[in-house]
Amino acid sequence: MKESGSRSARLKRQKYERELTRLQARLCVLQDWVKAKGLRVVIVFEGRDAAGKGGTIKAITERVSPRVFRVVALPAPSDREKSQMYMQRYLPYLPAAGEIVIFDRSWYNRAGVEHVMGFCSKHEYQRFLELCPSMEREMVRSGLLLIKFWLEVGNKEQERRFHARIDDPLRQWKLSAMDLPSRVKWYEYSRARDAMLDATDTPAAPWYIVRSDDKRRARLNTIAHLLNMVPHRRVTHPKIRLPGRSRKHAYDDEASLRNRRFVPERY
Repeated sequence: MKESGSRSARLKRQKYERELTRLQARLCVLQDWVKAKGLRVVIVFEGRDAAGKGGTIKAITERVSPRVFRVVALPAPSDREKSQMYMQRYLPYLPAAGEIVIFDRSWYNRAGVEHVMGFCSKHEYQRFLELCPSMEREMVRSGLLLIKFWLEVGNKEQERRFHARIDDPLRQWKLSAMDLPSRVKWYEYSRARDAMLDATDTPAAPWYIVRSDDKRRARLNTIAHLLNMVPHRRVTHPKIRLPGRSRKHAYDDEASLRNRRFVPERY
């Protein structure tokens, strides 16, 4: 696969921040519309390790309400969850009316890391690929809007990001037990990606691939596409007027704090 982007072509920070602010304002408009109309939206983020999923999700959720935009990032399944129907652990997190749920990895773990790393059987893997399209079709038929993004990072850029995580103490927490093996199994993950797309890229629930070597461009492109995927209009709100402070029951509420413990003002 052709490597995408280059270091010299990276989007400048000033332009990125200007565009991000504009798009985040539009996300606030979308949020109001989803609440007003009782929409149910699911956004799935998948991709290779270090593809930029977390940063993209942060850019989406930075200026909106966590009561409307909920992020779901499940840990490895417990022994009890392993004994359940595979999709069972994800169903409680699907949105109610007026909610947008973002899955930072999802049921597609079975098509990716579980298959490549041998955490599921070949039969379980094949059954997932066979049944997933019909499950997603029923989700959409129920009125749920399902949007699936695959973030595609190139080989050289993934290597650079892993080195940055290893060398930078502020990024080392991002390294997971699966990150380093994913470098060794690059082509196994590529084949798993291709098989997943072949089986689950359907008219009812299509995949949208985002080139993510340039994280800034990837975030802007993803948000812009998300906004286009959910038809919406600005909701008219009554004009807000801040009331004055009542003098009823007034007292010196600063004096009552004088002998309390305050955080030292070092800055």
